[in-house]
Amino acid sequence: MAQKGVQLDQETFSCSICLDLLKDPVTIPCGHSYCMNCIKRHWAKEDKKKIYSCPQCRQIFRQRPVLVKNTMLADLVEELKKTGLQAAPADHCYAGAEDVACDVCTGRKLKALKSCLVCLVSYCEKHLQPHYDVAPLKKHKLVEPSKKLQENLCSHHDEVMKIFCRTDQHCICYLCSVDEHKGHDTVSAAAERTERQKELEGSRQNIQQRIQDREKDVKLLQQEVEAINRSANKVVKDSKKIITELIRLMEKRRSNVEQKVRFQQKSEVSRVKVLQEKLEQEITELKRKDAEMKKISDTEDHTQFLKNYSSLSPLSESTSSINLRPLSYFQDVTEAVSEVRDKLQDVLRDTWTNISQAVTQVDVLLPQPEPKTRAELLKYSREITLDPNTAHRLLLLSEGNRRATVMEEEQSYSRHRDRFSDWVQVLSKESLTGRCYWEVEWRKNTATVAVAYKYISRRGDPDKCAFGLNDKSWALDCNIKGSSFVCNKVWTTVSVPPTPRVGVYLDHSAGLLSFYRVSDTMTLLHRVQTTFTQPLYAGVGFLVYGDTAEFCKLS
Repeated sequence: MAQKGVQLDQETFSCSICLDLLKDPVTIPCGHSYCMNCIKRHWAKEDKKKIYSCPQCRQIFRQRPVLVKNTMLADLVEELKKTGLQAAPADHCYAGAEDVACDVCTGRKLKALKSCLVCLVSYCEKHLQPHYDVAPLKKHKLVEPSKKLQENLCSHHDEVMKIFCRTDQHCICYLCSVDEHKGHDTVSAAAERTERQKELEGSRQNIQQRIQDREKDVKLLQQEVEAINRSANKVVKDSKKIITELIRLMEKRRSNVEQKVRFQQKSEVSRVKVLQEKLEQEITELKRKDAEMKKISDTEDHTQFLKNYSSLSPLSESTSSINLRPLSYFQDVTEAVSEVRDKLQDVLRDTWTNISQAVTQVDVLLPQPEPKTRAELLKYSREITLDPNTAHRLLLLSEGNRRATVMEEEQSYSRHRDRFSDWVQVLSKESLTGRCYWEVEWRKNTATVAVAYKYISRRGDPDKCAFGLNDKSWALDCNIKGSSFVCNKVWTTVSVPPTPRVGVYLDHSAGLLSFYRVSDTMTLLHRVQTTFTQPLYAGVGFLVYGDTAEFCKLS
């Protein structure tokens, strides 16, 4: 034991993981000591990599070392406890196993206050000060402490990756841009982040709107549950009173009516509650997704932002909108029972089935009917404008970007990754969800009226780019001889004569897409029933010079 007067530093006998006095101390091959349970938990996290390290010196062990209790150190700690030395209080300035440590500190490292994206070094408060005092260092980009700074270095050139290659969709350094990525479509990581940030914000707005819509639907469903219960309770009470008047002859019938109503009540309430639970689950998932997107949006490190953004999983399928049929619920049952009371003999022989039918006809969650007339369709009209950044270079946009015409000479459009390069096509600026209706008037020889997901390919394989030749688009091909519908290379001939104006009706949540020959009676050309997993965009495509199509003003 130490002689009297010798001062012992209690940190010497503390575990650098839990910052408490060592418990069952073990010493690993590099010479550092830990609590047995602390180092076991630390290595348990590294089991998948099959590479084990010391939390202090970071020495790597290819095989997990066998842990043996250091009895001498354990005895020393016990003696220290008996003499009154207590565990060192947790020092929140020092970096633990899960913290980002200062790269400049020697010995026991302090927690990092900031990380520098230029130096690729993390600093504690003391070592960070030059970045506030030295003029050249003041220009460096400081972010919250990060353990992923080295991921910002190019693995080939050890240079900071400040450039984003849109061709290959990943971050590169300057040397990469003039070497293996020469001639690729490249921008600064900051510029790419700005564009992706806009897309992310748009997605968040969509999610937030869906949350609001679903919360309204949940409230509406709760009101329906209460209305169903009130109506069912009332009809049970009324039917019981009426059937009781029939004494013994109608006693069995009274019980039968009550059982049927209760069964249907339970069935309808169960259906509503199931959908209600689905909507609540969707709200929870959307809020979680929004939180995930917000976390990505708040990331200051452009490279980490782009990596996290690209790993985002697509949104799950939305629950169908809630549409309720205005019914009087179980009132028809009461009327049927009253008829039983007045016409006892006839009911027993012929009309007993009326009661059962009246109960089973209660159905709250009927889908909204599709509009039939042009006046009904126009209630959902949307003004569509074409996006010049998607237009093929042979297309001239006019009339406020509502009309597209195929020219013999290419137009002077700027270079853009969203532009169709192999097929003469263009998409709308507006994304389409919910219920929408628009009309397209085409002239000359041919035109393709289509809807597509935003991420349909713009160049390369024709099957991935052309409207209708893939599972990301749905198209009606119109020409002077006739029309046909195509999706995923499956063609369906339209028997209705060709029309110069096509109406398109979309019910996104119901997965319904309909094409009409526009007239007072609105003749249906083709209808699609499917599931849409992303917002859609309106589009038109062409094959012949001089052909033109215009999205009509409907207001």
